[in-house]
This record gives sequence, C-alpha cells and structure tokens, in this order.
Amino acid sequence: MRNWSLSHGDPLYLTLAADSRFTTPDYGNDHIWELELGTGEPRVLALHTTYGLRARSMRIFPRFTENKQSISDPGKFQSAPRVRRYYPNFLTVDFVPLENLSVSAEYWIPESHAVAGRLTLINESNKTRQILLEVCGVLAALEGRGLTPIQQQMVNVLAGQTSGLTPVIFITGGARHGPGPNPSLLLEVELGPGARRTLGFAQAALAEIPASFELARHAAARSWEAERSRIELQNESDVMDIHTGDPKWDAALDFSQKAALGLFFRGNQHLPQPSFVLTRQPDHGFSHRLDGSDYPPIWNGQPVYESFYLADILRGRLQTTKDLVLNFLSSQSETGEVDYRPGLAGQRGKLLAAPLLACLVWSYFDATGDIDFLKGIYSKLMEFLRSWFEPAHDRDRNGVPEWDHPLQTGFEDNPLFDVWHPWSQGLDTSTVHSPALISMLHREAASLIKILHQLNQPGGARPTGRADPNLMEPEIVQTDTLKKDMTWLETHVQRLETQLESSWDDQLCFYTYRDRETGLMQRSKLIAERIGNGDMRQGIPFDQPSRLMIVVQTESASITRPKVELSENGPQGLSETIDSDGFHPRTGGLIATSRKIYRQLDRFKVEGLGEADRIFIRTANTQGTDLTLLLPLWAQIPASARAARIIHEVIMDEKRFASAYGLSSLPHSSDKTTTVTSPALRGTRTVEEAEGIALSVQLPWNAMIAGGVLSYGAVREAADLVTRLMKAVIQNLQSSHSFYQNYHAERGTGFGERNTVHGLAPVGLFLDVLGIRNISSSSVQIEGRNPFPWPVTINYRGVTVLRGLDRTVITFPNAKNIIVEDPSPCIVRM
Repeated sequence: MRNWSLSHGDPLYLTLAADSRFTTPDYGNDHIWELELGTGEPRVLALHTTYGLRARSMRIFPRFTENKQSISDPGKFQSAPRVRRYYPNFLTVDFVPLENLSVSAEYWIPESHAVAGRLTLINESNKTRQILLEVCGVLAALEGRGLTPIQQQMVNVLAGQTSGLTPVIFITGGARHGPGPNPSLLLEVELGPGARRTLGFAQAALAEIPASFELARHAAARSWEAERSRIELQNESDVMDIHTGDPKWDAALDFSQKAALGLFFRGNQHLPQPSFVLTRQPDHGFSHRLDGSDYPPIWNGQPVYESFYLADILRGRLQTTKDLVLNFLSSQSETGEVDYRPGLAGQRGKLLAAPLLACLVWSYFDATGDIDFLKGIYSKLMEFLRSWFEPAHDRDRNGVPEWDHPLQTGFEDNPLFDVWHPWSQGLDTSTVHSPALISMLHREAASLIKILHQLNQPGGARPTGRADPNLMEPEIVQTDTLKKDMTWLETHVQRLETQLESSWDDQLCFYTYRDRETGLMQRSKLIAERIGNGDMRQGIPFDQPSRLMIVVQTESASITRPKVELSENGPQGLSETIDSDGFHPRTGGLIATSRKIYRQLDRFKVEGLGEADRIFIRTANTQGTDLTLLLPLWAQIPASARAARIIHEVIMDEKRFASAYGLSSLPHSSDKTTTVTSPALRGTRTVEEAEGIALSVQLPWNAMIAGGVLSYGAVREAADLVTRLMKAVIQNLQSSHSFYQNYHAERGTGFGERNTVHGLAPVGLFLDVLGIRNISSSSVQIEGRNPFPWPVTINYRGVTVLRGLDRTVITFPNAKNIIVEDPSPCIVRM
C-alpha cells in the first residue's frame, strides 16, 4: 500500500467519517471528524468535530512531557506531522514531538458515534526515558458542560454534555487524570533504548455516560491490526493508485477518490442501494428529526449531475454506477418519470431527472460487459426517455422538450433563468429550447441505441416491461417491440439534430437558446414602466415577435399580489392575464414570463400593487451564452469541422471561456467585466458577486466539455484543460486542505460549499485523456499516446499499467508483461 509523506503545505484532505463499506453509518446522527495540523486554539494536533453543530467544538489531542517540559503545538515539534496513510475512515500521521522520540498516531472511525486512536511511541535514543503522555479533550458545549474528570466502573475517563450528547474519552493502560491545563488522561511511559509502546484511546458520544463509556471501551478493544488490514485491502480494490511525475497530482487524484468513497451511506427502505451526500464535514450529520427528512439540500438526495460526476471519479468502484442508477429507477413513476434527487429519508426533488441515466448505464456496461444489467433495466430507461417527450415537458409538441425548472439544468445560477440575484433576468426555462437539454436527450437516445444493439446480439435474451432492477430477471418480449423502439429512437435523434442545427449561430460560433414558439434569439428591450396600479396604452411595434418579462420592484415587506393584463390589437387579438400564481418571488420583488408572443403591446393594466411599487415590462432576452451550451460537443453531434472551430475559437480562446484554472461558466468580455453584469450594476458591490458566478469554474461541466473536446481527437487541448483544473484543485488542497464547490477562473481560489462532490479532481477525465479507458484484473483497454509530460503508472487490483510517452507496459497479476507501442485502440487481455 502506498506510503505518503505529506505535511501541512502539501495537498491534503483530512476528513474522517464512518465508512459504509465496513459499517452502517447513521444517516440521522453521524459524527464526522477532521484532523487539524496545528490550526485552531490551542494550536495542537487535534481531531475536531461539532457533532453536526451540537457543540461549538470538540477537540482531542496528545500532549507529551519529559523533564517537566510539555509540548503539544505541532509548530514546536522536532519534526512536523506528516500524513502517511489516508482512507475515508482511517488516517496515519507521524511526527517527532521531542528529540529522538518518534510518534505514529493512527485515527479510525469504526462507526458513526465513536472514534478510536493509537499512539505508538519509539525511543530512538540510547538512554531510558520517562515520558508523560496525555490524551486531552476540550469540549466547548452547547446546552451542557465541558469535559470533566470522572470515574466510570472504577476507570478514569473524561465526560461532558452537549445538546443531548454525553461524549466520553477512554484510554487503555490504566490512565489517571492529568494535571491540566486541559482536561486529560495521563499515562507514565517508560521507554528503554530503541523501545516502543503502543497505547489506545477512544471517544464515543451517545445520550448517556454509561452507554458512551461502553461504546468507547468496545471501540478501543477491537483488533486494530485486523481492522486496518481490512481497510487497506478494500481500498486497494476500490481506488486506482496513480503515480504521475508530480506528487501533488498524485495526492489530489488519490484524495478525490477516497473523499468520494467517504460520502456514501448504505441503502435502506427508501433507496435500495448505497447513496451519497454532497459533502460530509464536522458541522453536518445531525437531523433534528433523527431520520434525515429535515436535512438541507447538501444532504437530502443524490442529484443526477453530481451522480454522473461521482461515478466518473470512482472508476475503481464500478458498482457505484450501477447502484446510483438503480436508486434513480426506484423512484420511477407509472408514467416513466424519474425523480432528479431521490434521498435516503424518502426525499424527492419532484422534478424530472436530467436525461443522463442511459449514459451512465452504457459507461458501466462498456467497462463490465454486464449484459444482465442491461436486460433488467432497458425498459425502464426507455420509459424514462419517453417521459421527457410527453406534453408536460414538450409544450409545443414538436418533439423537442424544454426544461421545467432552473434546478434541472445543473447551472441554477445561470443569469438567464435565475431569479434571486439582482443582475439576473429570471426567464421561465420552459419558454426556450436549450442546446444543453437537446444534447443530453440526443446522447441518451444514442446510448439506448447502443444498448439495443447489444441486446439484439445472437443468443441474447431480450428485455421486457417493468422488471425489478434488483432481481434483473426480465421476461421476453417480441423482436418487433425492439424494432419499434429503435425506430422511435432514430426518429427522435433526427428531430433533435434538426432543432439543434437551427440554434447554431455561425457568427458567434456557438449554439444558442431559442424561444420555443418563434425559434428566435432576441435581445431585452424596455417596453413600458410605471409606479403603482393603472391602465396604460402603448401601440409601439417590436422589432420581432417577442415574449415579455414582467418585473415588479417593491420595498414592501409583505408579498405583493399583482394582476397584470396584456393585450395586442390586430388580426389575432392577443390577450392574457397574469395573476399572482403566474409571478415568482425574486430579490426585491416578483417576476413573470408571458405565455404568449407579441408583435406589439397595445395595452397593459396593473392591479394589486402598492403605491410605491414599480413595474417594468421588457422583451425577454434569450441571447445569454454559458458553458452548458457547449454540450453538443460532449454529445458528439457537430461535424468535425464545426467541432474544430468550437474547440479553438470558443473553448480554448482566453477571450471567451479558457482561463488559467479552467473554463469559466460565462464567457469573458473585452473589458474584463463579465457578461452577467449589466452596465447599471458596474461599479457597485454586486459586480464582485456577479463575477463569482461568471468566473466560476464548475468541475462537472468542465469535465463533460473536456470529454467532448477529447472525443474529437483534440487530445492536447483536453490535456491542457485537465492541467488547468488540477492546478485549481491542488492550490486549494495546499492552502486550506479542502476541495470547493467552485474555483475562481482567474485566481484559482475556492468558494462555495467546502469539500463537495463538485470540487473533486476529475479522475475519470484524467484517465480518458491518458488513453486508459477501462482496467480490470484481466484486461486493459487503451488508445492513443500519453499527452502528459511524464510517464504515468497505475496500480489497480494487481494490474500495473505504465503509460510512457511512446509505449505502454502492462503487467497482470500472473506477472505476464505486455508491451504496446501502437496508438490504435486495443484491449489487452491476460
């Protein structure tokens, strides 16, 4: 197993939590810990938690005393702590607190309510030494008391109380209570020359002291060596050990895989398979209802985009992809709709999932060849895709669906659709055709066509209707049903391609949003405004048929309930009434989108406003450009010549999307302000906030776009994008030991939620760019050449792949070596 040597200034991720591969974490009461390498107060090497905000802080740390000199500050150690091994629930750190006294500290989370540790002291001097070892605890309680020395069953322990928990710290070896300055348990350790001594401790936090004490003592008594060996073997099986020419890359890729594994909880009555939370940190994990049903969005379900990205990171644990798909399909309704974020407490997002499930299934099958899985879920996937083309989602019934809500898009802060920021427009997503959605639907259909081809192979049983995906024992259906499915898929692929082509703007070299009725891309223009209620007549024709936006600005604390009547005179005699149900709250007021298209506004009547409320009517803007509109490249829809233009004139152009740390969410403008910021807002405090969105690097979207770049053979460009993204991830792992939800495109600084799925390094993308598609214990699929400046070695399940600059050496578990020099795609078998 790999032995790291990472100190405070290196890339580090130090969160520890119960690992669902070894135990059943408590979804409603999960205690999560983080190791601090000398931060906080006092400055110590501390395990830290808040028990999900049920304490201000709980810290456990060692202190060493020799010859009446005590030390606990890592900054004053003879040798600073260095992380040697890290797994989601286990961590080893070595240090030298006193001259010639080496210490190895191991921390392990055996289950959600306990943490255990071992301290191994080695006397490297040639004299006998008397060391006083203290395990200290500092609890800053909420509604309780800090740690105090007590006895439990004639054993000295530390115990406290906070918000219904009674944490107890126990140490093996017959400790006595320490003298201070912090509550501690003390052992006198005599070490002869070259001698070593190992001491165990544990902390548990349940509702009562006796129960906490028993759990802590049980955790300390478990077979440490056996448990550690089990953890190491499991991680060897699930994690790809990647050696590049840069140890910082190695650490970021390794921590990303292990951080991803640490996000999972076991399945239950609500979801059949293991599912994940978006981040798992010391302030998380406590549900006041104890079942998780009251959790915030970062803990209340598996969103589809994050599932797609997470599965790509965990290439070493392919079962994850299968599990996530089965969880989504467990939420499928009788009409075929699949919820976009089903949760472990029975939560439902109540929106249709983005069409990415068949893509996930195909990637799983491509790596495993699990034909039975395809047979078991094919019909469910078809029903899901068909549900997108129902009238509820394809409102103009032209065979091209629309989004229902900004949350479905995967970029909810998109200023075109977002309603909460003052610079955003708040357009109803259902009124436009989105190239991103078209691309997802196209790739979903293309994946189903591939699945159908596999199921139609000679000798293969064919799928049926609604099979139980856990049993995966489908009945047989007639071949003509599959032929009808194929015809339906091919027809819809063609319609999607036709619609996408109509959204192409050759001057911009970009696919664009288009109004679903007019098919036009339009600019926002102020049509009318007034203060308070009234009846206004206009009659000014528009430059082109337009949809209207109605914006109400109010300083009133009470919710305004307006009613607006719009009408256009003429042959069609258009009119509509937008009442309070048609308006949506936004910062500073309300907003609505007209259902109808107008050539001019002859009259509008307003009721229900306050005297100081202001109302604006504008034509809707559909000219927004954002990173998601590059998704046709990922779906491999454009012809090669157009794709080359998009790659070089848009993606890799630093005047548009390319930045030092990846692709920004919105394109840059020539004056270094962002397209999201209107002229009226420039020079205000909102500019910085706006640029935080415009210049955010979102790794899941970057990975999809870079995958599209790679699919057109632009390997060097894809490798360049990977390098930029890795630079952002590494910078933050070094500076704050954290991944972040987003990274600043020009500075690389992280912001948003800490240690979320979104900020993990793109492991799958790195492997694809490297040209390693799939690895198993008996075969390796490779293609192309290594575009990175150093050889890369990957160890996985007994297989070693050395990807040099000109050739690849593959060593299988039976010690058989195979050398590949041809860059053509191939599968090498043992």
